[in-house]
Amino acid sequence: MTRVVAGSAGGRTLVVPSSGTRPTSERVREALFSRLEHLDAVDDARVLDLFAGSGALGLEAVSRGARSAVLVDSARVAVDACRRNARTLGLADRVDVVADRVDRYLARLAPPADGVAPGEAFDLVLLDPPYDLRDDVLQGAVDAVARCLAPGGVVVVERSARASAPAWPAPLEPLDDRRYGETQVWFAERPA
Repeated sequence: MTRVVAGSAGGRTLVVPSSGTRPTSERVREALFSRLEHLDAVDDARVLDLFAGSGALGLEAVSRGARSAVLVDSARVAVDACRRNARTLGLADRVDVVADRVDRYLARLAPPADGVAPGEAFDLVLLDPPYDLRDDVLQGAVDAVARCLAPGGVVVVERSARASAPAWPAPLEPLDDRRYGETQVWFAERPA
């Protein structure tokens, strides 16, 4: 059973797709959001949750005070779970669920030559891809995220502890990384 850890929807249960997703454990989510709150990266943030699965990360952010979240996943069962969870938690008015591949969504959002318009930039981007996602595919997403992150914004990548760290493109600067059992979490920011 997966639940929202804290905030307005704290303790509420999330629907998790029966296959193809690996929800972030409550322990890892609690530690991750503790770090993000220390960085003042959640309150009133515009959040982008890529490879959303059940939407647990983006919904946790909204529950804890983020202004809004966009949850992106290509799997129909994941998109349905995200929508259902947003409605059930009473957060649907602050959550937009997008059924698309992450690379296509990011290409439309932030074209390589232009980047994203300032008012459309995100303050917090969460990437929690399947552990078997190829490194080059994830790196393409990280590169695109750098173009849609607001100054002062934070990026989080969660992967298997056996995976290599992402290469942070300019203007992103690494903050730190944390290991929680078989899960590794990397943090980077775009300086203000």
